[in-house]
This record gives sequence, structure tokens and C-alpha cells, in this order.
Amino acid sequence: MDHDYLEKLKQNHPTLRLLAADNAPLIISFLFLAFIQPNRRSLPQAEITSRLDDYLFHLREIHGEEKYPRSARQYLEDWAGGRTPFLRKYYTSLGDEPEFDLTPATEKAVEWLQSLEERQFIGTESRLLTVFNLLKELVRKTSLDPEERIAELERRKGEIDAEIERLRLGIVETYEPTQVKERFFQVEETARRLLADFRQVEYNFRALDREIRERIAVSDLPKGRLLDEIFTEQDAIRDSDQGKSFQAFWEFLMSAPRQEELAELLEAVYGLEAIRSLNPDPFLAGIKFALMDAGEKVYKTNSLLVEQLRKYLDEQGYLENRRIMELVRGIEKKAVEIKDAPPTERDFAFLDDTRPDLELVMARGLFVPPRSVAIGDSRVTVGEADIEVDALYRRNFVNEAELRGNIRQALQTRPQITLSALAELFPIRKGLAEVVTYLELAHKEGALVADDIEEQLAFSNEGGEVRHVSLPRVIFVR
Repeated sequence: MDHDYLEKLKQNHPTLRLLAADNAPLIISFLFLAFIQPNRRSLPQAEITSRLDDYLFHLREIHGEEKYPRSARQYLEDWAGGRTPFLRKYYTSLGDEPEFDLTPATEKAVEWLQSLEERQFIGTESRLLTVFNLLKELVRKTSLDPEERIAELERRKGEIDAEIERLRLGIVETYEPTQVKERFFQVEETARRLLADFRQVEYNFRALDREIRERIAVSDLPKGRLLDEIFTEQDAIRDSDQGKSFQAFWEFLMSAPRQEELAELLEAVYGLEAIRSLNPDPFLAGIKFALMDAGEKVYKTNSLLVEQLRKYLDEQGYLENRRIMELVRGIEKKAVEIKDAPPTERDFAFLDDTRPDLELVMARGLFVPPRSVAIGDSRVTVGEADIEVDALYRRNFVNEAELRGNIRQALQTRPQITLSALAELFPIRKGLAEVVTYLELAHKEGALVADDIEEQLAFSNEGGEVRHVSLPRVIFVR
């Protein structure tokens, strides 16, 4: 606990970084409401984004719009990013939508802040008795002397016989209401800490899975030797203190008699008058389902390692896709090398194309022999045309700059105008060619087109005949 260690801890430990964050009240209060209070192990992205939107709206109504200016999606990405994230963002095998979960460091921060709250009273008797009972059990179960253990059992037998005799005489000893409340609070606190510890257990198993994936990606060892090392480490993890403890917990919890006993005990405790007067939190009543949910998630995380090894052992797929596997392994090696220093640029890799260009033989056109042109040797004579060619010299020239000026002049007094309204201000005099020029200007100027609204545009041709054309509504904007 020297100065340099604490300084490093302050800079790098995610729990201290969360407590020192500028938006710590927002982060901790929202995560408590979203995960801790309802005891949710994970939330899909759509649900947690919606809940954070509502929470931000509530806070902005109280503290002003400038209090938390960013969007819910930006806050979530920020909390789940970086080297010391407060949330874990991951994908499951059930869908493409990411899910979010608390990190063990965030759970510790919330648990520590909860410990600062004032309580009704601090139970000391129950804690002291718990210490004594644990010490007695520790000494009794570790003694190798049979005589000593027999003497201890005889003493307990005498205490039990004495209690039975008192009950037969009508002497019933019960806890005082204060003692009942004290032990209930201790049970509730222990259960909450147990659930919090599961995130750390899951994190440890997930770290093992990630480490083995990295070793598979970068290792050049023969497959048999690598698997031997992996299985050895997996057995070591299973036989470790944490592995044995979790396995014992899971077997204990999955026992049907134990589940029934737990349900009966909880029902009896919640039926006590001293407990009903507390208006207790229903958390402890549903602890069985919460423990099973947390344990199942840890169990599934541990099973990911087995799934990874199964894929690695798929020899047939490995041989059929050898070239692809070499490319993937190269990408994985590079990813492992830069995992602690990811690229900061938005565009850090480029692909030539998103799909290959296929040129099938049957897609090519068949050969077509060129046609030979036969030129006759007849003499060309001058003829007389019987058509009127004066129309070629009576072309209407549409001045695009003039039409653009009409649009800008009309938009000086209004923010937008439709093509039909513009035609009323500046009548169309050069027929359909002028209409087409207006449409070309609409394309160049980025005008709006309402395809679902149809308008009639009237104009006169050279003979003075009125013509009408139907087209979608075109809106020029300033």
C-alpha cells in the first residue's frame, strides 16, 4: 500500500476510474437501476438504450438540457469502450443484437457505495456467532485425532439432549425480534455479495477462454502437443480452489431436495412477524432463481472453452479450408498483437472490393461474323425534296441562366416554391423544352420531389394551343 502503487491503481483500476469519473452519478445510478436493483444479468442493446433514453430525459427535466448533452447510444459506447470499461458489450449465439453486462469492477464500485448507506442498526452478535461457528467447524473438520472428534460429537450430543429435555418440559427458547432482524439482514447481505461474486467468477472463466483462443491463434506447436497443454491447464482450473468451489455450489444448487429445503426456509422466514414488520425487499424471496440464473451463465461461459476446442478438432473442415484458415490465423495473430493498442484512425484497412468479379464462360456472347456491305455501282443523281425544311431553322433556344434567375428571384420572398407556382409567376413560353430545362435545374439544385403528389402544368405551344403535362410535385428550396 505504498504511494506509487496507489497512484498506479488510481489511474488504471476500473473501479477507481468509475468512482472518479465526471459522470459517475449518472453511470452508477443508471447501472444500479438497470442491473443491480432488478437483478438482471444482461440487457440487449435496444432495451438498455431505451431505458437510458428515458432516464436521461428524466434527469434533463430536473437539471436542464445541458446537464447530459450526449445521446444514450454514445454514452453506452463510451462506457463499454476503452481499456477499462464499465460495461461489457458482447454478442451471443442467439442473434446479431449485442448485449451489455456489468463488469466485476463496476459491481464492486456499486457494492462499496451501498456499504456507505446508513443502516437501521449494525448487527454484531450474529457476526460474532458466525465467526465462532466457522472457527469451530474449521477446527473440527481438520482434526485428524479420532478421540478429539468423538469428544466434540459427544459434547454436541449432550447439548442436543439437553435442549430436547427442555422442550419436553415446555421451555421453548426463541430469538428476540432484534436478533431475528439482525440475522435476516446478514443473510440478505451475504446473498447479495454471493450474486456479485458470480460476475468475477464468470470473468475468470472468460479470461481463460480468451487466453486459450489466443494460444490457438498464434501457436505453431503440433496439434496434439497444444491440446495436451490446453487440457492440462483446463484440468488445473477445474481442480483449483475456485473451480472446486463453483462445482460444489452448482451441484448443491441443482439438487432437488436442496431447492425444496431452500424454498421452505424462505417461506418460513418471510412468515415471521418480526420480518413482516420490516417490509423486506423481495430480493431474498427470489434468490433461488437469481442464483440459478447467475450459475447457468457461468456454466455456459465455461462451456465456450469446450466449443472452441471442438472447432479446433474439426480436422476435415481444417483440411478443406486450409488456405482460408491460414489467412484467418494471420488476421488473428495481428489482432492479438495490437489488442492493447488498437488503431485510432477511422479508416485503418481497405478492401479492393466487397465481392469477387465472376466471369463465367457461358456468360460470354457468341461469335457473330461481320456482315459484308455490298456497294452498288449505280450512279447518284440529284433529286428534289418534297418536305419542308424551314422547321430546322426555327429552333427555340431555352436560356438556362434565365430560368435559374427566375427560381432565385421567387425564393427571395419565400423559403420554397413548387414548379407549378413558379410557372404562374413566370409563364412558360417555349413549350415542353422549357419544362424539361426546369426539371434539369431541379436535379442540379437538389430540389425536393414528392412522388406521391401529382401536379398539372399548363403551357402554350407555338400555335397558341394550351397543353397540359402531369408530373410529380417539384419543390425548389432556398
